[in-house]
Amino acid sequence: MNIKDRVRGSLIGGAAGDALGYVVEFSRESTIFRQYGEKGLRRYRISPTIHKAIISDDTQMTLFTAAAMIVYDELKKTGLSAPLREYANIAYQDWLITQEMTYEEASTKVIKDSPDYPDGFISVVIKDVPELFQRRTPVVTSLNALQTRRDQRVNHEHADSFIASKVNDSHDCGAITRIAPLGMVKKTDDIASVAIEAAECAAITHSHPLGYMSASVLAEIIYRILYNDEELTLKEIVENSMADVADIFRDEADIDKLVNIVNQAVKLSENDDADLDNIHQLGEGWYAEEVLAIAIYCALKYKDDFSECIITAVNFNGDSDSTAAIAGNILGAYIGYDAIDHKWKEQLEIADVIINVADYLTDTIE
Repeated sequence: MNIKDRVRGSLIGGAAGDALGYVVEFSRESTIFRQYGEKGLRRYRISPTIHKAIISDDTQMTLFTAAAMIVYDELKKTGLSAPLREYANIAYQDWLITQEMTYEEASTKVIKDSPDYPDGFISVVIKDVPELFQRRTPVVTSLNALQTRRDQRVNHEHADSFIASKVNDSHDCGAITRIAPLGMVKKTDDIASVAIEAAECAAITHSHPLGYMSASVLAEIIYRILYNDEELTLKEIVENSMADVADIFRDEADIDKLVNIVNQAVKLSENDDADLDNIHQLGEGWYAEEVLAIAIYCALKYKDDFSECIITAVNFNGDSDSTAAIAGNILGAYIGYDAIDHKWKEQLEIADVIINVADYLTDTIE
């Protein structure tokens, strides 16, 4: 399987899980099973307005992460590149603009040069996508943090490290859900750099260690899947990624909590108990470490069945779209785009844009 297939698989897989779960994001299990039957929600609910399955802020921000990486790679070729985290910060402020104004307003005020927005709109690969200018239950933590980061830029308050420059004490799942593209980098002998940069990009909005350390684990998992030269199993990839991040952040007080919940997810995926019983032991996915653990559980439990993976990830009490998005990122990368059932691709909002961004990313790393 080539890298392009894995990158496409991860981004489309994440968007598919997101779109499936978006309609039940805040629903309890009793409501889900009463409304959709004893097996729960098992297919897209199609928007009567756009006639597609709608993505949420999770996929929106994932695309802005990818856009930052593409700009970073282009500028690096010219010798003008700053650290990737700085482009991610600006790209996330681009996303903030999409939550503050319409596409028509942004086209006049921002996407074109404006003294009020001196950086312009750097996310050029997605600047002409009106569908991204929609508020899809954005995480309040992210909105507030990005407003703070924008103020810092206006006031010329430069931060070499966003981990050190704290804006809150949050570890909700708003950071990790956008992080998968940060594992899609050029092959390197310094795999720790992948985890560290992912942590820095997560810390732009979420300053609690469990938020940015969880993001590190996801980025390493994606990276290791892309470059799986030793043909390791998905379980081995997860375990190796967690071990790396545990070593990098060994001095953080909360690292043991993250290690324990990831190890628990791996262990639970190997038993024959009901999925809901297992998932309930991991939480509800409102926090980064919980959403990572539940996504890992679903990806390992159904590593040969993408549909069951994301279906399991949405039918529980909790943050259904975020959990299924991360599970889709992981398993989509592992099995590749071609192996994802066609039904998850054909009615997915802006699927063509997602594929285009995936191919841009692939071009930067091949």
